[in-house]
Amino acid sequence: MDTPTTELFPVDIEIDRSSPTPLYLQVANGIERALQSGDLAPGARLENEVELAQRLAISRPTVRQGIQELVDKGMLVRKRGVGTQVVKSRVNRSVALTSLFDDLSGAGRKPRTDVLEYRVGRPSAEVAGRLLLESGELVMECVRLRYADGEPLAVMRNTLPERIAPSREELLERGLYASLRDKGVRLAVAHERIGATVADAEHAPLLHEQEGAALLTMDRKVFANDGSVIEVGHHLYRASHYAFEATLVE
Repeated sequence: MDTPTTELFPVDIEIDRSSPTPLYLQVANGIERALQSGDLAPGARLENEVELAQRLAISRPTVRQGIQELVDKGMLVRKRGVGTQVVKSRVNRSVALTSLFDDLSGAGRKPRTDVLEYRVGRPSAEVAGRLLLESGELVMECVRLRYADGEPLAVMRNTLPERIAPSREELLERGLYASLRDKGVRLAVAHERIGATVADAEHAPLLHEQEGAALLTMDRKVFANDGSVIEVGHHLYRASHYAFEATLVE
């Protein structure tokens, strides 16, 4: 958690009583805009509810409800003796056929990659079957540790046919899918399964978590237009820093 500062930060919030938007949501939206613009940085402390309510000429319960909206989103935290504090926001990633590297860059985060393992060799019968490989084809297996703004976020294990695999150096510089696109590989569709697990003795130190901490899992199998399999992956994400998002329609 970010170390709290002693300074309190008043937030510039405009209240429009003629708007159909409830007052508490106007409070929440104003604070969220300040977070997104960087006016409120991680660790910053908000002015207390009484002062904010008086300044905006609204009730304290209305201010409290607005702040609770952002507490529920994981953007603010209430701490006894400290007050309301901005926390480091999670990475919210849409469930889509995109790379984590590109998603982080698009969100204004600074991605970095350590390639922990990189090897080319003969696949097991199970892997050859999952990748629909011809007899004699080799595979590339890699394990990468992905950072966001200097903090470890995910451990990603991917296996690809060696004929389309990026080099170790390419994986250090960009995301896997960007490297594949540079080679003319076109991704068409993926099957994905999202689950949960806990950090074990191997992954806890890599992700700066305690053993037993909650992790999100994602297993993905990606296909090209011709039905060939491009890659299979198994990823582990810090649940405290990461969330999947999906929009559902009828």
